[in-house]
Amino acid sequence: MNVLSLIQAAGPLLWVLLALSVYTVYLVVLRVLELSRLGQDPGAMIERARATTAESGAAAALSEIDYAGVQTPTANVLRAGLARADRGIGAAQASMNGAILQEDAQLYAGISALSTIAQIAPLIGLLGTVFGMVRSFIIFSQTSAPTPSQLATGISEALVNTAGGLIVAIVAYVARNALRARADRIVAGAERVREELPAWLSGPQPSPRTAAPARAAQTAQTQTAQTQTAPASAITTSLAPLEFNFEATPKS
Repeated sequence: MNVLSLIQAAGPLLWVLLALSVYTVYLVVLRVLELSRLGQDPGAMIERARATTAESGAAAALSEIDYAGVQTPTANVLRAGLARADRGIGAAQASMNGAILQEDAQLYAGISALSTIAQIAPLIGLLGTVFGMVRSFIIFSQTSAPTPSQLATGISEALVNTAGGLIVAIVAYVARNALRARADRIVAGAERVREELPAWLSGPQPSPRTAAPARAAQTAQTQTAQTQTAPASAITTSLAPLEFNFEATPKS
């Protein structure tokens, strides 16, 4: 019995499994191409944006990213944060959160469909198995001594549907895990930008080692200024008793 005969003996549910297998292959190829386009290494772009933000500000970094024309999720999240940087760190953070939600919807599109196929394909194969066994029992009930060819029809329908459902489910499940891992790596770059951009915008903060000498120098300058103004105040105080009251002198 060749493959075509097995397909013909498997019944109508095998055609459903064949349609699911074609859709699975189409979906996997489409997502692989899309994730390959979006999965460019964002390390160099992030470092350039960091340096430009520190030297020339957020507007210059945004112009550089727009000029490069990069449309990866990391670039889109970084672009959303830099566009709202003039309104404060909170506005930039909120804009990046919204951009990440939008990019997640694009990256994980189709992965849930693969999960659904991996779950329902064995069930469809099991349903075909039940139909095949029912056909075999019908043959037993109608014939006292069924021939092997008569029994083979129902048994082949049961086994072929089971095998088809398992094959489709295995392919869909493996492809789903591989695509999800690839999407997770891409999202990690966008998450890195969301965590680092507020620090870029706030600028470097003075460390405790440099802040203490600065406060000590400021205190010394204040004390010096007070010391320089002290003699003038003392001279003014010492000359106060020498003033004469001309109005109290009696007239001759």
